[in-house]
Amino acid sequence: MSRCYNFCAGPAALPESVLETARDDMLEWHGKGLSLMEMSHRSPEVVGVAEHAQETLRELLGIPDDYAVLFLQGGASTQFAAVPLNLMGDKGGADYVNTGQWSKKAIAEGKRFGDINVVASSQDTNFSTIPPVDCWQLREDAAYLHYTPNETIGGVEYFWTPRVDVPLVVDMSSTILSRPIRVEDYGAIYAGAQKNIGPAGLTLVIVRRELLGRAVASCPAMLNWQVAADNDSMYNTPPTFAIYLADLVFTWLQQLGGLAAMETINRRKAGKLYEAIDGSSFYANPVELASRSLMNVPFTLADSALDKLFLQESEAAGLLNLKGHRSVGGMRASLYNAVSEEAVDALIAFMQDFEQRRA
Repeated sequence: MSRCYNFCAGPAALPESVLETARDDMLEWHGKGLSLMEMSHRSPEVVGVAEHAQETLRELLGIPDDYAVLFLQGGASTQFAAVPLNLMGDKGGADYVNTGQWSKKAIAEGKRFGDINVVASSQDTNFSTIPPVDCWQLREDAAYLHYTPNETIGGVEYFWTPRVDVPLVVDMSSTILSRPIRVEDYGAIYAGAQKNIGPAGLTLVIVRRELLGRAVASCPAMLNWQVAADNDSMYNTPPTFAIYLADLVFTWLQQLGGLAAMETINRRKAGKLYEAIDGSSFYANPVELASRSLMNVPFTLADSALDKLFLQESEAAGLLNLKGHRSVGGMRASLYNAVSEEAVDALIAFMQDFEQRRA
């Protein structure tokens, strides 16, 4: 079997060794006579997998004991509602930074539950920049400050952390586990799994325990982080097989050398692709240099009439899912952890060959 190179923004590539282990465990898990997918979520086997996944994740990210780790359902988009329901409390308002399409969606959802102050926006640059922090219009009485450290669609990434007097809340769906972070800098981190954690259907929330118990009375139990924490993410049946796959991914990262080693690889991969784009008059990347994402690299062709042909030929060459998001067009190569350096080299070689033939 020949596997192609997958540059999808999500669901994204998974490590091949993880897929092979999951394949081998699919029908019968560790001699139990049935698949893990068929076991009760309260069985010792499934609870053990969830506990190991949490333990390994805590080691990878250096998560302190005063933070709860929650394995939930619904994707990061569900957390757009869960965040204000859990954290806005009696303050009734929060600050948000708008740097792209996912920021905008979080803001729109937040407005359903309280007064959302957009402290800064880069919409005037077509979301190709991050607004300078000295221009942010912060409120002293905000319940929290929300921002998106990496915009999957626009390819804009923060390489710095805002310093504010309220809890920082971040949607790290497309950057978590790509490099080390200081968890202590954040009040709450949430992330959909389908980029660097595992398959779609699982959502990770890491929240400072002192922020639990602030949910508004109308918050549904299924969105209440305190309920999830009190029940070790087992208030209802969680996506058990997705947690198992995430556990395999966490172990794979450990064996690779952890997040510092992963960052080195990711910077090398992204650096190669940006260098190829910048060294060409045929391709272009719209993002300011200081904010270019390591995970999501959008690029355009000098002649957009060639876009369709580029996608057809790249797919035929085994380079899949390079079409840019429908809202911005062009191309996008997502270089998540499981996308190999070999895949990036193959993409660059194809781009250079296409340019020579079509420029």
